[in-house]
Amino acid sequence: MAEAYPAYEGRPRRRGRKVLTGFVVLLLVLAGLLVVADRVAAGVAERAIADQVRQEVAKQDMQSAPPQVDVGGFPFLTQVLAGKYDRISIVLTDVKGSVQGDAVSVPRLDVDAHNVRASLDTLRSGRGDVVAESVDGRATVSYDSLAKLLNRPGLTLGERDGKLLVTAPADILGTKLTVTGTADVAVAKGKVGLRFNDLTAEGLPNLPLARRMLANYANSISVNVPLPELPFQLTVRKAEPKPGGLLFTADAKDVPINAAG
Repeated sequence: MAEAYPAYEGRPRRRGRKVLTGFVVLLLVLAGLLVVADRVAAGVAERAIADQVRQEVAKQDMQSAPPQVDVGGFPFLTQVLAGKYDRISIVLTDVKGSVQGDAVSVPRLDVDAHNVRASLDTLRSGRGDVVAESVDGRATVSYDSLAKLLNRPGLTLGERDGKLLVTAPADILGTKLTVTGTADVAVAKGKVGLRFNDLTAEGLPNLPLARRMLANYANSISVNVPLPELPFQLTVRKAEPKPGGLLFTADAKDVPINAAG
C-alpha cells in the first residue's frame, strides 16, 4: 500500500513562495522609486544648469531662447555624489549676436560638455564653478546674416550640392547681369574665408575686359568674414554649407559653462 502524506505538509512550501513573490514585488517597487527619485534630481540639476548657462550667454552680450539642458548618464545620483557628470547637452535656439555692429542670427547652437565637474553645493546655491573637461559645439549661421556681412546689395547665398552658392546683380560694361557661382569655404583664426570661383553671368559680352571685370567682382566678394564670439570659449574648426545655413563645428577644453558667482 502506498504511503499517504499529510495534506498540511504542502502549506509551508506555498507560504514560502508567497513570501518570495512579495519580496520580489517590494524590490521592484523600490527600484521604481529610486528611478523616479533619480530623474527628479536630474531635473532639478538641469534647471540649475540652465539658469547658469543663461547667465553665461548674457555675459557675452548675446540673446537666446531659454536653454534646454539634458544631463546624461545613469544613475544620476551617483554622479551628484562624485561631483562629476559624464555628459551635459545644451541646446540654444534663436541665438542673436553681433559682428562689427551687424546682427548675426544663429538659429540653433548645440553644445555637448563632457566630464563636467560641479559640486553639489554649486548646483544648490548657484555659486561656484561648473567646468567641462571638453566641449563640442555645432552652430548654424543663416545665409541672410552671412550675406549682410558681405555688404553687397542684392547678394544672396544658399547651398547646392554641398557648395556655397552665390547669386548677385552686377553691372558689367554698362549691362546689368545676374552673376551666379560657388565658393570654397575655409576657417582660420576666428574668421571664415569665402573664395568665390567659377562665376558665370548669362549675357556676359564675350570680351576679355568683360571676363576680367567678372573675375574682379569675384575677388571683391572673396573675403574673410569675422565670426561672432561663441559662448563657452568655443573655437570654430570647420564650416560646411547646409540647406539651412553655414554649419560651424567648434570645440574647447577646460571650459567654465557658467558665470561664476
